[in-house]
Amino acid sequence: MDVALSMAADMKAKLFVLAVIRPPEPAESAEFNAVLEDSRERYERSFAPIRERARQKEIELETEIVVGHPAEQIIHRADTIQASLIVMGKRSHTILHRWMLGSNSERVLKYAHCPVMIVH
Repeated sequence: MDVALSMAADMKAKLFVLAVIRPPEPAESAEFNAVLEDSRERYERSFAPIRERARQKEIELETEIVVGHPAEQIIHRADTIQASLIVMGKRSHTILHRWMLGSNSERVLKYAHCPVMIVH
């Protein structure tokens, strides 16, 4: 987030922050609703300091919380808002997990319509 805020301030760009809730599999209604509610509350709390930092740096900020597969949602939203750059963190996964599923950052790098910056 530090990198994205710094770049947005330097370029006087609007910053769009997306949080993706990945539903449990299989998505049973009671569990699904509890996961959604808990995740939305957690993300809203985490957005508060980001909003304050953006306000202090006079950065226009928009936040959104969506449900789905993280890489697909990131790619879709970036396309929808015509993002000029995607900045995302790299999550470490086990070698087996990366081999079986591929990481979200790798999928976004491969399929995004715009440049992608992965921050370690």
